[in-house]
Amino acid sequence: MYPDNGHPDNGHPVSPNPVSPFRVRLIAAFLACAFLVIAARGVVLQVRDHEKLRTTAVDQMERNITIRGKRGRILDARDREIARSISGTSVGANPRSMKDKEHTARLLARALHLPAERLWRSFVPPRNFVWVKRQVTPAEEMAVRALGLPSVRYVPEPVRHYPKISRAAQVVGITGVDGIGLEGLEFRYNAELQGREYRFRVKTDARGRRFEMPEERETVDYNGNDLRLTIDLAIQFIAEKALAAAVERTAARSGMALVMEPATGAVLAMANVPLFNPNHFAEYPRDVWRNRIVTDPFEPGSTMKIFSAVAAIEAGGCTPDTLFFCENGKYAIGVDTIHDTRAHGWLPLKDIIKFSSNIGAVKMGEMVGPDVLHDILADLGFGRRTGIECPGETAGLLASYRKWSRIDAGVISYGHGLSVSVVQLGAALSAIANDGVLMRPRLVRDILSNTGEVIAGFPPETVRRVVSVKTARAIRRMMRAVVEPGGTGTRADLEGYPVCGKTGTARKVAAGGGYSRDRHLASFIGFAPETNPRLTILVIIDEPEMDFYGGKVAAPVFREIALQTFNYLNIPPLPRRGGRRSASLKGPAAPRISHDFSDIPLAASAAGASAPGTPL
Repeated sequence: MYPDNGHPDNGHPVSPNPVSPFRVRLIAAFLACAFLVIAARGVVLQVRDHEKLRTTAVDQMERNITIRGKRGRILDARDREIARSISGTSVGANPRSMKDKEHTARLLARALHLPAERLWRSFVPPRNFVWVKRQVTPAEEMAVRALGLPSVRYVPEPVRHYPKISRAAQVVGITGVDGIGLEGLEFRYNAELQGREYRFRVKTDARGRRFEMPEERETVDYNGNDLRLTIDLAIQFIAEKALAAAVERTAARSGMALVMEPATGAVLAMANVPLFNPNHFAEYPRDVWRNRIVTDPFEPGSTMKIFSAVAAIEAGGCTPDTLFFCENGKYAIGVDTIHDTRAHGWLPLKDIIKFSSNIGAVKMGEMVGPDVLHDILADLGFGRRTGIECPGETAGLLASYRKWSRIDAGVISYGHGLSVSVVQLGAALSAIANDGVLMRPRLVRDILSNTGEVIAGFPPETVRRVVSVKTARAIRRMMRAVVEPGGTGTRADLEGYPVCGKTGTARKVAAGGGYSRDRHLASFIGFAPETNPRLTILVIIDEPEMDFYGGKVAAPVFREIALQTFNYLNIPPLPRRGGRRSASLKGPAAPRISHDFSDIPLAASAAGASAPGTPL
């Protein structure tokens, strides 16, 4: 038997030692301190850091989103849309939430016609968002949605759309994927057209997906302003169609046509061929985007003779009947020789213009002197920008007369040795049609708010008087003779609308210097009718191959544009002599204008010393 003294040997279990009161108090004190610390921290979090924690929680549930209102529209003179913004969708993705990035890349690449490897590489970095493709088509969006990929994001974005496709594309310009103007009026008026930024917050789920967006009506006030032009889409269509047909018919490199109101400077049409589709501008060469009527200088050739005649009459005391000896077709200036295509002896000034004599133009320039000729040309606007609203306008080149040699002064008299733009030439010609008053060319009529109110207007602007009324009308009579029998521009004449014009055929500068023998610019410039001119029209055909004389290549295009435009504007023909009104116009009747403006083919997608000049 175990003893009963509490030792194990006495047969009874051992009772534990009693807990020390000190140890109990120590543990209780520790727990109390811990509670106080936790309570104090709770107070800090609930009181001092309340706002910070609330903001953090909200940020985890909501996202700040910044978007822009829609870009403003570009309208023609009759409020027809040339450019507008429509609702579109861009596709993005969250690479962090992808289970199989390579498989996802393959699926998206197939649906969006993208390189799979490049897309997969963009998913490799552990980012929360990456763009897959901006501004997808509706068919592409449907194809991606059908995949049901949870990592894909659909971002609403406005897409710039040009409903008339190629109409006035070089004038209106283009925008990039972010809605920023890159060319043309889209670039020049980007600040006015661009929508204002709109910031808002959206709620998101645990995966970061948005499930609450602002209604579209809330963003209307942030849309950009509209731009209303002086261009009339119907006249633009007429000019582009006639020009494109001529470029194709003559196997030319390109063409330009300008239609203006001489009394106001308003541009009614500004056509560049080849055309391009601004909805898919990246598929075309960059040089096709450019508005060459404004940006590209060229040597105008014989069309400049009318301005040499202005100098001869305005400052040289000449009349249309003043005689000049044209040297029977050859005129030596030092080691250079000026040629006419036909030998002429004595010619009155009016016939120098009618027959387009180079030598006669040189004699006019010599009569007034280089300083006077230079000042007249400069006053007409050559050698300086017109101030038209298009970006990249060239000033051309009109060197100081102090730098002219004798041969320089000679060839400048008939349109070589200087360079001009089509819009400069059109403004100067319109001054002759406008009784000697130069108007600033203009493309924009006004800027409208997104509610249709006029914010800023751009009325006709007079630059200055450049020649007297008497001189302007004398030049008009001489230009009228150019299209009458015996002149070089008979193919431009219209019955009922007396045309005043001038032909031009200029040899182009060769790449290695000098002038090319087989590359020409064929042109015809003019206005109609002779009394109270309503339209100024310029046509330039670059490097025609079938024929290169302006009277044969460009004059018929002038006639077609003038004929159809007068018909469209309901401007009646003048009465015939004897009081009877013309029953019909010479040549085929003007066709009815189709307002879909869609049947002109577009440009192909990318992929010693004889003095210069031909006197027609």
